[in-house]
Amino acid sequence: MRVLILGATSAIAHATARRFARDGARLVLAARDADRLAANAADLRARGATSVETVAFDALAFDRHAEVVDAAWRAFDGLDGALVAWGTLPDPAVVHADAAAAVEAFEANATSVISVLTLLAARFEAQRSGVIAVIGSVAGDRGRASNYVYGAAKGAVALFAGGLRGRLAPAGVRVVTVKPGFVDTPMTADVPKNPLFADAAAVGARIHAAMRGGGEVVYAPGFWRPVMAGIRAVPERLFKRLPL
Repeated sequence: MRVLILGATSAIAHATARRFARDGARLVLAARDADRLAANAADLRARGATSVETVAFDALAFDRHAEVVDAAWRAFDGLDGALVAWGTLPDPAVVHADAAAAVEAFEANATSVISVLTLLAARFEAQRSGVIAVIGSVAGDRGRASNYVYGAAKGAVALFAGGLRGRLAPAGVRVVTVKPGFVDTPMTADVPKNPLFADAAAVGARIHAAMRGGGEVVYAPGFWRPVMAGIRAVPERLFKRLPL
């Protein structure tokens, strides 16, 4: 399997890549940090990847998105799958008060993702096969007072991916939306841990299984699906009073 992983130095992305490496996949890793990218590539080769290529990628460099996708596509003369896996967790106190910071956080978590998904969709649709996976979040299922900027961005990604799924289905292309809950990664290093936190390796395993054919809207871990269904069912007049 030929797989592009964008945001490849994130903990969840690398955990997913390790699963594909065990399959002997050919991987294209795209990320901003060249040193970490090289280290991850070496790790994946050691774990069984048939071939690993790397591409410099900055999610906010919109003018280079097409160039990066083109380079990845050329690496193995096409792709069988792509995982869009970057994101930032903004400081609520900052983005709730600073309009520029709020827009920047939205661009990092939504607009840049939508840009790349659009480019990938055109490629896979023309090829008439493949799978595109994108990491969203349970935070996108309902706006909460504590993180509505981040949640709005992830919600936008989920809606976009849902529409893309319908558009690409006739072409034989699958679109997978992954909605993790709390995950113990460097991005959440400053967040107090609780029993709801999952391990990045477990989430990566779930993404790998979904991309191989196991689902379209995937909660990780799975218990978040009924939890979020319950949260969405709470009437707004009550929900806005909850300390969430």
